Amino acid sequence: MIQKCIAVSLFLFSAVPEDIPVRALSLSPNSPKHNVVMVMSDAFDGRLTLLPEKSLVSLPYINFMKQHGALFLNAYTNSPICCPSRAAMWSGLFPHLTESWNNYKCLNSEYPTWMDKVEKNGYVTQRLGKQDYTSGSHSLSNRVEAWTRDVPFLLRQEGRPCANLTGNKTQTRVMTQDWKNADTAAGWIQKAAQNSSQPFFLYLGLNLPHPYPSENMGENFGSSTFLTSSYWLQKVSYKNVTVPEWKPLQSMHPVDYYSSYTKNCTAPFTDQEIRDIRANYYAMCAEADGLLGEIISALNDTGLLSRTYVVFTSDHGELAMEHRQFYKMSMYEGSSHVPLLIMGPGISPGQQISTIVSLVDLYPTMLEIAGVQIPQNISGFSLMPLLSARSEKNVPSCTNAHPNWALSEFHGSDANASTYMLRDNYWKYIAYADGDSVIPQLFDLSSDPDELRNVAAQVPEKVQEMDKKLRSIIDYAKVSASVHVYNKQQFALWKASIGANYTNVISNLRWHSDWNTRPNTYEMAIEKWLKSTRQH
Repeated sequence: MIQKCIAVSLFLFSAVPEDIPVRALSLSPNSPKHNVVMVMSDAFDGRLTLLPEKSLVSLPYINFMKQHGALFLNAYTNSPICCPSRAAMWSGLFPHLTESWNNYKCLNSEYPTWMDKVEKNGYVTQRLGKQDYTSGSHSLSNRVEAWTRDVPFLLRQEGRPCANLTGNKTQTRVMTQDWKNADTAAGWIQKAAQNSSQPFFLYLGLNLPHPYPSENMGENFGSSTFLTSSYWLQKVSYKNVTVPEWKPLQSMHPVDYYSSYTKNCTAPFTDQEIRDIRANYYAMCAEADGLLGEIISALNDTGLLSRTYVVFTSDHGELAMEHRQFYKMSMYEGSSHVPLLIMGPGISPGQQISTIVSLVDLYPTMLEIAGVQIPQNISGFSLMPLLSARSEKNVPSCTNAHPNWALSEFHGSDANASTYMLRDNYWKYIAYADGDSVIPQLFDLSSDPDELRNVAAQVPEKVQEMDKKLRSIIDYAKVSASVHVYNKQQFALWKASIGANYTNVISNLRWHSDWNTRPNTYEMAIEKWLKSTRQH
């Protein structure tokens, strides 16, 4: 079956045989050391991994990993934006513990990642592609908008999302940088195979399926173009691409409205526009799957696949016009639910694990595979007990400390309040700011998977229960206050470095059309904000 799925890609990389000899090696301390390859995409909606094969988009290598390994049904980012999310994955710590407030301020460069620790334990290591865990792509527009998000005015941030095609039905390499990095990774695997006595850890970070910059609009308008080729678009079952239901603007949650506005999504869109954006996004996911396939094929061709753990995940998802938004920066499933598949020695094929997990769990998981002692003061829990159990009921009692909940938090641009999400069982609770100044949201995912009905007002006792649990994990009012102080300090420092003409600089950032409409009003709002003492 797998050969049929990937036959169209034979000219890109070698086909993976239908029956791969995955040896059931034990995980005891005396076992031989195993290799690990992690492929981390950018903005891949984890819900796509839950769909039946080819029902929406052809993802043969993700489906291959589902057949030969374990699929986590409920995996979440710890922050739905690139750098804070990756900082959590590399450190095993929640973003508020490393003060990863936005894409510009993330993990301290001196903090020992799991890759640093396994390297000291004798593994050969290689990091390729997108890493972005200390600081990433973050323009001045991004920073100023994030710092001033508490100022009571709306700023249009992104270019209007759109779909675009390039090339033709034979063009397979749209994201050329990702393919160059994948080629380098495949070559590195081949060289590593020549010295198979040395176990290795390889990390490959992808840009896909992150949308592309809208070049005709300039850098300041961000990445709002969903670009693909006809080759990848034909992998999408267009007839199954849905147009998501939107709430009327006047009934949106206030933070959602702000996000929709700053993402330039409040104007009308035709069903055709929305469907094309979503179809192109799924095609970009198919290209990301093709890149994963190159790595799996390289491992198979070198005989290393049977003794290598392969991990596929993403830093966050992509809303793709759900909830009148694109991009991430939201706790809705399209943005916060990430893919997580792991295959390798000792992992029974075809597992589907429903335990709620998050990216911080990858830090202790990598250390356990490498035989490195796991620190006690981290936020994550190793996934190896879940992976090695024949069923979730058979997980040893000593590992019950792995909680069946996930925490995610967001403090950056495109949202005008710090946001906190607790996923517990089938409930999703979203709190904002200090917990009092912005109303919370509560969704029952079992009956409302599209998150269209905020039932917080209908079940106040559940809100109280969820909020109490959230506050036992994180003092989110205190964290929000810290972020507020940080934002004001950073803006004040930037304003002082610019001098009296700082408003002229702002007028040329991505919200210039709005700023120039009422410059005096906006400048007074900023001055009032800088002098205020209220902590959001």
